[in-house]
Amino acid sequence: MKTLKEVKIGETVTVKKVNGEGAVKRRIMDMGITRGVDVCVRKVAPLGDPVEVNVRGYELSLRKADAEQIIVE
Repeated sequence: MKTLKEVKIGETVTVKKVNGEGAVKRRIMDMGITRGVDVCVRKVAPLGDPVEVNVRGYELSLRKADAEQIIVE
């Protein structure tokens, strides 16, 4: 299984599962990252944090810790 943190720039993947507990999982899902949605990695900061993705037609920045909670295919 691969996490969103491991995806290369320009690659589009599909979300399979969102891990995490309580408020963290809820916040990720509230941003539109749910099972079955396509996510395209646009940019990664020089030190790898944050990661900028395109999801549901808008751009979103995620911390590495949050990106590690998102299982993709």
